[in-house]
Parts: sequence; structure tokens; C-alpha cells
Amino acid sequence: MSVVEADDSDRPAPTEELLYDVIRRLWPLHRTIVRAVERELEGTGMTAGEHALLDALRSEGPRTVPQLARTMGLDRQPVQRWVNHAAELGLVVTAPNPAHRRSPLIELTTEGGEVMRGIQQFEAAELRRGLADLSADDVGTALRVLDRLGEEFRHLANGSRVAPEGPDNEDNQPERHH
Repeated sequence: MSVVEADDSDRPAPTEELLYDVIRRLWPLHRTIVRAVERELEGTGMTAGEHALLDALRSEGPRTVPQLARTMGLDRQPVQRWVNHAAELGLVVTAPNPAHRRSPLIELTTEGGEVMRGIQQFEAAELRRGLADLSADDVGTALRVLDRLGEEFRHLANGSRVAPEGPDNEDNQPERHH
């Protein structure tokens, strides 16, 4: 076989090629979203990271810095810096944590909640306007794919591999270790 003629077994399956395309788009998409959020936040004194922090607090309620870092998939240090700056802006406060004396809960202030409500109302209107052609099913499928990619890459990052749960996983599939 010549070099030009590739063995079909060397080619990724069509689904694998599509997954690689999804993965290749994630970093540029993330950077584009961050730039759009930064532009939206101009003049507020907030950063895109602080926006993500306030969003996590708004959607999940009071959390400790380590809990927020885990939720956001980040190290504790940048999350702590965002918490400190958001506190300086009057958007969050610390509260005693009954479960852990040395790790206070971070919670939105009334002002922080109002700021996030206003930002998210604007974002929601923009998303409705710009993405009206996407159905709830389309978005649900995208979420399932992104969740599965996240699971897989968390396993790879941790050096472990656990077979996915669900109807498509047959018990006779071998477990892979990396």
C-alpha cells in the first residue's frame, strides 16, 4: 500500500471526526464568549471571571470558595481573587458556614443579585434574538454532548477511565485505562 493510500483502519470513524470538530471549536468559542462578556461588562468594574462567579452563586446559592472552584473547574486561587474583588464592589459577602468554621460561605448581596438579574435579562434577550432558530431539543442535545465530553476529559485529566452509564453502554465493553 502506498503512502497516499491510507488504510481505513487508520481513519477516525465519522462520529470521532465530528467529536474532534466539536473539541476544536470549544477553545475559540470560549474565548469569543469571554470577549463578548467583557465587552458587555465595560464600565462595571467586573471581569468575565467575576461574572461567572456571580452566575454560579445566583444559580446554585451560597458556596464556599473550594466548592465554587470545583463547580467552575478552576483552581481555588483565581476564584478567591474574584470573590475578593466582588466583595470590594459590594456584590458578595461572606457568611458563617455551619459545616466548616474556617471556610465561610460566599453569597450574593442584594446589589449582586440585581446586577446579575440585569445582565442575564440582557443576555437572554440577545440569545433569543440571535439563536431563535435553535430548538430546545437542539440545545438539549448540545448539552448532553458537552456533558459527556466533560466527563471523558475529567477522567483523562485525572488519569482514570470509568465506563459511561446509560443505555448505550453494554456491560461487555472493556474498561480502558490510560
